Amino acid sequence: MSEFAAELIGTMILIILGGGVVGGVVLKGTKAEGSGWVVITIAWGLAVTMGVYAVGNFTGAHINPAVTIGFAIAGEFPWSKVPLYISAQMLGAIAGAAIVFLNYLPHWRKTEDKAVKLGVFATDPAIRSPFSNLVSEIIGTFVLLMGLMFIGANDFTEGLNPLIVGALIVAIGMSLGGATGYAINPARDLGPRIAHALLPIPGKGGSDWSYAWIPVVGPILGGAYGAVFYRALFLGEYSILFWVLSVVMLFIVVAAAKSEIEKGETAADHIEEKIS
Repeated sequence: MSEFAAELIGTMILIILGGGVVGGVVLKGTKAEGSGWVVITIAWGLAVTMGVYAVGNFTGAHINPAVTIGFAIAGEFPWSKVPLYISAQMLGAIAGAAIVFLNYLPHWRKTEDKAVKLGVFATDPAIRSPFSNLVSEIIGTFVLLMGLMFIGANDFTEGLNPLIVGALIVAIGMSLGGATGYAINPARDLGPRIAHALLPIPGKGGSDWSYAWIPVVGPILGGAYGAVFYRALFLGEYSILFWVLSVVMLFIVVAAAKSEIEKGETAADHIEEKIS
C-alpha cells in the first residue's frame, strides 16, 4: 500500500467510527440516542486505535495533520512528505464523513436541530469565545503530541502501541474535550465540515465557517509547540522555534484571559445597572 492510500484509509476509518458514534448519540431515533459524552470519548479512542492498527505499519498512522507537522518540526519526519500526508488525511476525512452520512440516512430527516446535524461532522464549542476556544484546542493537541512522544520513548509489547494511543485520546476527551469537542486534528474537523457543506443532508443549516479556523489553527499550533517543548525539556534541544512559539502561546493565553476578564466585568456592570 502506498503512503498516500494508507493515510487516506486510516483517516477514513477514524472518521467512520468517530463521527459514527456522534451520529448514534445525537441523532433522533437511533438505538444509541442520548448515551452521552463517555460513550463518545471511548469510541473516539477506539476509532484512533483501529486507524493506527490498520495503517501503522505503512506510515506510522499519523491520520492527523497536526501530528504530521509536529513530527516534521521535531525532525522525526521529512518535510517533503508533509503535503502528501495532509492531502491524504483530508480526503480520507471527507470520505469517512460521507459514509457516516449514508449510515444514518433515515435519521437526518427525523432530527430537526440543524446544529445537532452539524455536530455529527464538525466540532463546536460549549461556550463560544474565540480566544478561549483556541486555547482549548492548543492545550488538547499539545498534550496529544507530548503524549505521543512519551509513548514513543517507551518499549511496549508488539501490537500494544495503538491501544496506548487510543487511551491517550480517551483521556484527552474526558479531561479536556468538554470545552470545544476536542478536534485536536485539523482533518477531523475540516474534512467532515466540507462534507457537511456538500452532502444533501435534509434540513441542514450552515457549516459554521466562522468557527472553522479554530479547530485548524489551534491543533497545528498546539502540535507544533508540543513537539518542540518535548525536545527542549526532555532532550535539552532549545531551538529558536521553541522560543518563538513560547512567545506566541503566551500572547494567545494572555489575550484569552483578558477577553474573559473583560466579559466578566461587562456582565457585572449590567447586573449592577439592573439592581440600581
